[in-house]
Amino acid sequence: MRLDDCIHFCAPSRLIIERGYRQKLPRLLHSIGYRHGWLVTDRFFAEQTSWVTDYVTACKRLGIHVDVFAGGQPDPTTDLCDQTTADLRVKLDGRLPDHIVSLGGGSNIDLAKALCVTLPSGRPVRDFGAGITSDTPIIDHISMPTTAGTGSELTPGTILFDTKTGIKTAVMDNRLRPVIAAVDPELTFTCPPKVTAESGIDALTHALESFVTLDSSRFERGGSVDPGYSGRSSLTMLFARESIQLCAQYLLRCYRDGNDVEARVGMCYASVYAAMSYGSAGLNAVHGIAYGVAALTHQSHGATNAVVLPYVIDALSASRHAELLEVARMFGIQTNDERQAVRALPRKLRDLVGQLGIPTDLNAFGISQTSLQDLLTDSLGVTRLAKAFPVGNIEDSYAGIIHNAWRGRLQDETTERFAAD
Repeated sequence: MRLDDCIHFCAPSRLIIERGYRQKLPRLLHSIGYRHGWLVTDRFFAEQTSWVTDYVTACKRLGIHVDVFAGGQPDPTTDLCDQTTADLRVKLDGRLPDHIVSLGGGSNIDLAKALCVTLPSGRPVRDFGAGITSDTPIIDHISMPTTAGTGSELTPGTILFDTKTGIKTAVMDNRLRPVIAAVDPELTFTCPPKVTAESGIDALTHALESFVTLDSSRFERGGSVDPGYSGRSSLTMLFARESIQLCAQYLLRCYRDGNDVEARVGMCYASVYAAMSYGSAGLNAVHGIAYGVAALTHQSHGATNAVVLPYVIDALSASRHAELLEVARMFGIQTNDERQAVRALPRKLRDLVGQLGIPTDLNAFGISQTSLQDLLTDSLGVTRLAKAFPVGNIEDSYAGIIHNAWRGRLQDETTERFAAD
C-alpha cells in the first residue's frame, strides 16, 4: 500500500490461463450468447496449423457462425485496417458480428482491436486517435495470443503503423480491452526461437518500464475520469515484480529450449502479469524511443525494445535506485555494494539481449549517426510516453540514451565497444 496512490485499474471481464483451453473457448462463447463472429488471424495460422479449422468447426457444432479474415500482417498499418474495414463491411452487408476473436501475436490482436471500433461505422481508424466518444459502438473482442510477450490481450490500446506520419500511433480506450483473454500456453509451444526471444523481451520490457514509470499520484490524465494508463501504483508494481522474476527465471531457458514446457508456461504468466501492470501503469522511454527506431529500421517491435532497454535502465540508476536494486537481485546480482549492484543491472540486461540473438546497439541496427537527431525528435514526439519518464530533463535524458545506445556504451564504461563512424 502507498498512501498517495491514485489507482485506476482495469482488467478483462474474463481471464483464462489453461493449457488446451482453445478447445473449450467455443463452449464459453456459446454460453454467453454469441452467435456470429469473425476470426482475425494471418495466413500462417490459417494454412499451416489446424487451429483455425478446429475452432470454426467446433463453433459450427454449437450454432456459432464464424467467418475468417486471414490477412493479418506484422506491424499492421492504418491503411490495412481501413481497407479491411471496407472489405469486411461489404461482406457483412449491414449485419455486424456480435464478437471478434483474434488468434496470433500482438499484431493480429491489435488489428482486431482496431476493427472492433472501425467496423460498426466504417470510419478510418485515424478518426479515433484523439479518443473514442462514449456513444461509439465497439464490438466485443476475445483474444487468443500465440506468443508470450506483447500483452495486447489485456491492454486498452491498439498500436498501428501510420502510413502518413511514418511512425506508430495508438488508439486508446478501456473499452478496447478484450472482454475475454483466453491464454492457452500450448499455442506458444511452436514459436521459433526468434519469436520467442523478441516477444519474451517485450514482456520483460513491459514489466520493467511499468515498475519504474511515473507514480500514479503524479501522472497526467488529461482530465479523464477513465484513463487507460494512470501511472504506477502498489497494485501494478505487484504484478510487475512477479513478471520480472519469471522473465529472469524462464526467458533464456525458453529461448534455448522451446520444448521446455515449464519455461513456456512461465513466460505466458510473465506476459500476463506484465500486461496487468503496464496495462494500467503505462510505459515510457523504452517504447517511446523504440517506436522511432522501428520507423527507421522496420525491425520487429521486440527487437527495437530490446536494443534500447539497457540504456534506459542505465539512465534511471539514480532516480529509481531502490527499484532497480530489487530487479538486480532478481537477476542474481548479489554484490553487497548496492550501488554496484544497480550499476551491474544494465550490463546484465545487455548481455541477456545479446544472448537472445538481438543486436545490443543502434549502430548494429543500421542507424547512422546522422539519423540520431531525427530519432530524438520522433521519440520525443510520442508525448504520452515521454511525459511518463521519471527524470528531471526528459529531452536531455532521451538524447543521452540514444547517444549511448548508438555507441553501445553504458554510463560507467569509459571505452567504446566499437570504433564509431
